[in-house]
Amino acid sequence: MNILKVLKKTVIDSQVYVSLMGTLFAVFFMKEQNTFRFPTFALIFITYFSGYLYTKYQYTKHFLKIVVLNAVAGIICAFLIIHNHNEIRLLKWFIIVVLGLLYNSFFLDVYIRKIPLLKVFYVGLVWALVNCWLTLPEFSIPIFLISFFFITALVLPFDIRDMNSDTVKTFPLLIGVDNTKYIAYVLVFISNIIGIFYLDWSYAIAFFMTGIVTYILIYFSDNKRDDAYYSFGVETCSALPFLFLLIMEYF
Repeated sequence: MNILKVLKKTVIDSQVYVSLMGTLFAVFFMKEQNTFRFPTFALIFITYFSGYLYTKYQYTKHFLKIVVLNAVAGIICAFLIIHNHNEIRLLKWFIIVVLGLLYNSFFLDVYIRKIPLLKVFYVGLVWALVNCWLTLPEFSIPIFLISFFFITALVLPFDIRDMNSDTVKTFPLLIGVDNTKYIAYVLVFISNIIGIFYLDWSYAIAFFMTGIVTYILIYFSDNKRDDAYYSFGVETCSALPFLFLLIMEYF
């Protein structure tokens, strides 16, 4: 039990886990498009990690440390882009960072997280832009749609988890838990259908198997489950396409 607590504090609560899951989701599409490069992997991980740290700690006593850390992270990301890519990639990255700040920042009177029902779609938008725009020479509509629908579906169980503490209207509060799950099912289904028609066959199979696991985790979501069910179980779904792909390739 102590080991589990240590893992939760050092890996999950530190935002390392969600950052890695988001990065592996991007790697799945980079491999499918044959654009994978380690500097891009590092860029995406650092961007996610610094962004999630900022969101979590901006209202705490650690705020100044987080600002310094984010400044250093920004310099490292800019160096990675300039040294390995081009000015266009730098502009794309900067726009995505600004979109992340608009999601939840202390200096804004109204930010995205405060707007009822918009949060789930906004998170899907930002993650989708990383996959379909930041990592590719040209904007890919199919990858955008696959990512957008899938990540939006994954955010809905977190709204189910938080429905007793949320101060803004979310889908579970507005239409109930069961109807929220139905929306998530439909979003995952649409994402999988697009994946079947667009992705290479092995990638489509990996994503389809991910959809099955995601359906199961959505089905058993409720606001009484332990936080680890969401922060570890549901969060892992974004890395499953890449993990299933590895299993098929090497085993």
